[in-house]
Amino acid sequence: MIFVVDDDEIMAECVAKAAGCEVRIFTNAIEAMNEIADGIMPEMIFLDILLVGPDGFTFLNEMVSYTDTAKIPVVIVSSLDFAGRDLSGYGVVGVLNKEKMRPKDIRGYVGKYAK
Repeated sequence: MIFVVDDDEIMAECVAKAAGCEVRIFTNAIEAMNEIADGIMPEMIFLDILLVGPDGFTFLNEMVSYTDTAKIPVVIVSSLDFAGRDLSGYGVVGVLNKEKMRPKDIRGYVGKYAK
Protein backbone atom coordinates (compact mmCIF):
# COMPACT_ATOMS: atom_id res chain seq x y z
CA MET A 1 0.00 0.00 0.00
CA ILE A 2 1.14 3.52 -0.83
CA PHE A 3 0.27 6.76 0.94
CA VAL A 4 -0.32 9.97 -0.99
CA VAL A 5 -0.24 13.05 1.26
CA ASP A 6 -1.42 16.12 -0.64
CA ASP A 7 -4.03 18.76 0.19
CA ASP A 8 -4.75 19.21 -3.54
CA GLU A 9 -7.33 16.46 -3.95
CA ILE A 10 -7.16 16.46 -7.75
CA MET A 11 -3.38 16.07 -7.71
CA ALA A 12 -3.64 13.34 -5.07
CA GLU A 13 -6.16 11.44 -7.21
CA CYS A 14 -3.89 11.76 -10.26
CA VAL A 15 -0.91 10.37 -8.35
CA ALA A 16 -3.05 7.56 -6.94
CA LYS A 17 -4.40 6.62 -10.35
CA ALA A 18 -0.93 6.67 -11.93
CA ALA A 19 0.47 4.49 -9.12
CA GLY A 20 -1.71 1.63 -10.29
CA CYS A 21 -1.87 -0.13 -6.92
CA GLU A 22 -3.55 0.16 -3.54
CA VAL A 23 -3.31 3.78 -2.39
CA ARG A 24 -4.59 5.71 0.60
CA ILE A 25 -4.97 9.46 0.17
CA PHE A 26 -4.54 11.93 3.03
CA THR A 27 -5.20 15.65 2.73
CA ASN A 28 -2.94 16.54 5.63
CA ALA A 29 0.11 15.22 7.47
CA ILE A 30 -1.72 14.59 10.74
CA GLU A 31 -4.11 12.08 9.14
CA ALA A 32 -1.19 10.18 7.62
CA MET A 33 0.81 10.23 10.86
CA ASN A 34 -2.22 8.95 12.81
CA GLU A 35 -2.67 6.10 10.34
CA ILE A 36 0.96 5.10 10.78
CA ALA A 37 0.63 5.40 14.58
CA ASP A 38 -2.34 2.99 14.32
CA GLY A 39 0.02 0.43 12.78
CA ILE A 40 -0.72 0.85 9.08
CA MET A 41 2.70 1.03 7.45
CA PRO A 42 2.91 2.09 3.80
CA GLU A 43 5.50 0.66 1.42
CA MET A 44 6.23 4.18 0.21
CA ILE A 45 4.86 7.72 0.42
CA PHE A 46 4.26 10.42 -2.19
CA LEU A 47 4.40 13.67 -0.22
CA ASP A 48 3.57 17.29 -1.00
CA ILE A 49 5.58 19.82 0.99
CA LEU A 50 3.19 22.78 1.08
CA LEU A 51 0.38 21.31 3.16
CA VAL A 52 -2.29 22.94 5.26
CA GLY A 53 -1.31 22.46 8.91
CA PRO A 54 2.00 20.71 9.53
CA ASP A 55 3.99 20.91 6.30
CA GLY A 56 5.81 18.11 4.53
CA PHE A 57 9.10 18.76 6.32
CA THR A 58 7.38 18.46 9.69
CA PHE A 59 6.02 15.12 8.51
CA LEU A 60 9.48 14.03 7.30
CA ASN A 61 11.09 15.01 10.61
CA GLU A 62 8.52 12.92 12.46
CA MET A 63 9.09 9.97 10.12
CA VAL A 64 12.89 9.91 10.52
CA SER A 65 12.64 10.13 14.31
CA TYR A 66 11.50 6.46 14.52
CA THR A 67 13.55 3.55 13.22
CA ASP A 68 10.60 1.71 11.67
CA THR A 69 9.21 4.70 9.76
CA ALA A 70 12.63 6.11 8.82
CA LYS A 71 13.00 3.23 6.36
CA ILE A 72 9.88 4.13 4.35
CA PRO A 73 10.90 5.62 0.97
CA VAL A 74 9.41 9.05 0.29
CA VAL A 75 8.98 10.79 -3.05
CA ILE A 76 8.35 14.51 -2.80
CA VAL A 77 5.70 15.78 -5.22
CA SER A 78 5.90 19.56 -5.23
CA SER A 79 5.98 22.70 -7.31
CA LEU A 80 8.97 23.87 -5.24
CA ASP A 81 12.47 23.56 -6.69
CA PHE A 82 14.67 21.09 -4.80
CA ALA A 83 17.44 20.86 -7.43
CA GLY A 84 20.80 20.28 -5.85
CA ARG A 85 19.42 19.58 -2.36
CA ASP A 86 20.29 16.30 -0.69
CA LEU A 87 17.13 15.15 1.06
CA SER A 88 18.21 11.53 1.55
CA GLY A 89 18.57 12.12 5.30
CA TYR A 90 14.79 12.47 5.36
CA GLY A 91 14.25 9.18 3.55
CA VAL A 92 13.56 11.01 0.29
CA VAL A 93 14.37 8.82 -2.70
CA GLY A 94 13.17 11.24 -5.35
CA VAL A 95 11.50 14.52 -6.20
CA LEU A 96 8.79 15.03 -8.80
CA ASN A 97 7.89 18.49 -10.04
CA LYS A 98 4.09 18.82 -10.16
CA GLU A 99 4.22 20.81 -13.38
CA LYS A 100 6.51 18.42 -15.26
CA MET A 101 5.87 14.92 -13.91
CA ARG A 102 4.19 12.22 -15.96
CA PRO A 103 2.34 9.06 -14.92
CA LYS A 104 5.34 6.93 -15.97
CA ASP A 105 7.50 8.83 -13.44
CA ILE A 106 5.15 7.82 -10.63
CA ARG A 107 4.97 4.22 -11.87
CA GLY A 108 8.77 4.12 -12.00
CA TYR A 109 9.05 4.88 -8.30
CA VAL A 110 6.24 2.46 -7.46
CA GLY A 111 7.97 -0.27 -9.44
CA LYS A 112 11.23 0.34 -7.63
CA TYR A 113 10.02 0.79 -4.04
CA ALA A 114 6.60 -0.89 -3.67
CA LYS A 115 5.89 -4.59 -3.97
